[in-house]
Amino acid sequence: MGKKKWIQTLAAGLVLMLLSTYFYTVNSSGLFYFVEGPLHDSLRKAKSIDERQPEDRIKIVKIDEKSLKAIGKFPWDRTTYAQLIEKLEESGAAAIGIDVVLAEPSKNPADDKALADVLAKYHNVIMPVQINYPSKQQQAGDLIPEKVDYPTPSLTTNRQQMAHINVFVDKDGKARKLPVGLPDENGAYIPAFSVALANLVLDDKNKVQRDAATGQWKSGDIVLPTNEKNQVTTEFFTLPRQKVDATTGYELLSFVDVLNSKKPLPLQGSIVLVGPFVTAMQDEYPTPISSVKMFGIEIHANMIQTILESKYYKDASKPLGVGIILLMSLLAIFLFERFKGKTALFIFLGMLVFYGGMWLLCYTAGSIFLPLVYPQFALVTIYIWSLVSHYLAERKERNRVTGIFGRFVSKTVVDELLQSGEDVKLGGSRKDISLIFVDIRGFTPMSEKLEPEQVIQVLNEYLDVCTKAIFKFNGTLDKFIGDGVMAMFGAPIEYENHPEMAVRAAIEMKSQANVLEQKLIEKYGIGVKFGLGINSGPAVVGNIGSEDLRLDYTAIGDTVNLSARLESNAKPGQILISEQTYERVKDLFEIESIGEIKVKGKEKPVAVYEVIGHL
Repeated sequence: MGKKKWIQTLAAGLVLMLLSTYFYTVNSSGLFYFVEGPLHDSLRKAKSIDERQPEDRIKIVKIDEKSLKAIGKFPWDRTTYAQLIEKLEESGAAAIGIDVVLAEPSKNPADDKALADVLAKYHNVIMPVQINYPSKQQQAGDLIPEKVDYPTPSLTTNRQQMAHINVFVDKDGKARKLPVGLPDENGAYIPAFSVALANLVLDDKNKVQRDAATGQWKSGDIVLPTNEKNQVTTEFFTLPRQKVDATTGYELLSFVDVLNSKKPLPLQGSIVLVGPFVTAMQDEYPTPISSVKMFGIEIHANMIQTILESKYYKDASKPLGVGIILLMSLLAIFLFERFKGKTALFIFLGMLVFYGGMWLLCYTAGSIFLPLVYPQFALVTIYIWSLVSHYLAERKERNRVTGIFGRFVSKTVVDELLQSGEDVKLGGSRKDISLIFVDIRGFTPMSEKLEPEQVIQVLNEYLDVCTKAIFKFNGTLDKFIGDGVMAMFGAPIEYENHPEMAVRAAIEMKSQANVLEQKLIEKYGIGVKFGLGINSGPAVVGNIGSEDLRLDYTAIGDTVNLSARLESNAKPGQILISEQTYERVKDLFEIESIGEIKVKGKEKPVAVYEVIGHL
């Protein structure tokens, strides 16, 4: 094997290795978080019921529909919370968390006084702090608040009874981690709601605290695996809105039932969370374990149990992850250059399986998530490069047909060139043709309402309708222009009736688009229509571009421009044709004149007609 070949292979492999490393380190979760995250989620969802045993000390008092109906519309008087806290304290609750922000003073000072007296009387009650952040921080990783909503001063809540209730979501919108503490406007750390409540029942040596010297959060000798936002992974022990069951969910109590209880409830030593349990109060988040959103109070409850049991699933450190990528890459470069064919394939599959097994072992035995996608991305890309490299070394020349297919899109154009036996050359010829321009009306509003994958699917369906209609009437698909299409009739193969073919194709598009629109309205609640413009006349048709690299078979000229202008003036579902096209098809279709319009590029207004349909 030549030295030059080795150098080329090593250089390409190193580039791919560095690319994988960059993808892994580009941000806290890596560029392929949308693949890596769901893999982690799938393993965590696969845990058995026994492993998801909920902590029976944790109770949730729901602000539910039943309570709202009985007590009245939100917000409630502060005396209501004071009475509830008294009931819970009488029942022996060890810790009480109120997940309702009370940042504004009550209109009745006596209400605030009643709750303030209760908070002063019982030191095991935690009140919420909501920290608000600007849409964009000055630097990545900053946690500088824009505003902090503390309990109103009229409640005279002391700092030890305050905790933040912020829930951060990942890039895919799911809540997987909770910040155990966040800095206030002065840089002093406010513990999480879950941390503050857990600390009320943990002994002193195991309380979760921040080491000011190192910035680490610790529970006794255990260092919590936090990220740059002080988040740790929340282990979910229950599904969203889990009904009470000894083995599947935390005990749920209705707020009004607790308030109206005549005798103490069996809550001795319990951690009681009080919070919204109705969708209308907008305190729910998607989680990785279910398609059903989970209320914030449930997330805090699961986080409390995570802290109590010290069950932290953590990602491998970045240096370890980078080391794994480098090792896998260098080994792959050596083996794939040394071995070819089936041997290389078996080595490739073996490395994939071996690393997958190691990844699973680290998860099950050590609760550590090694990077999975990034080392395998390096492995796959290096293997693919080796295949390409070997192929290019054995076959350097491309035949003429491959060159033709690489330059042209339209099958009609390719067939004509193959039959002619002539080389592809720059230039064109003047031909009488008809042009159609099509654009999707309402595409931008639709793209804002649908998910990106749905937008692509809808766009492909509409473009498929256009393409099939064009080919049905022997047209040539010139190009896709964003969410629009340009097509020509009468070139490269000449047809005398090309204006008729163009109009029939347009009617076909409109008809099929109406069918597709109804289907999309039923599926997504939104549909879009076409706007079409047709013009006929002389244009220069031929190959434009770089003779050595890329050619485009297209048409240019005033005929093309007017067709595009007609399309831009067409209303949704409207087919506009020029006077030149109208004169050639007026006896074949139902057409109405809409008068003259001023179009860009024309000094005088042009006569425009609308095609209604077939006669």
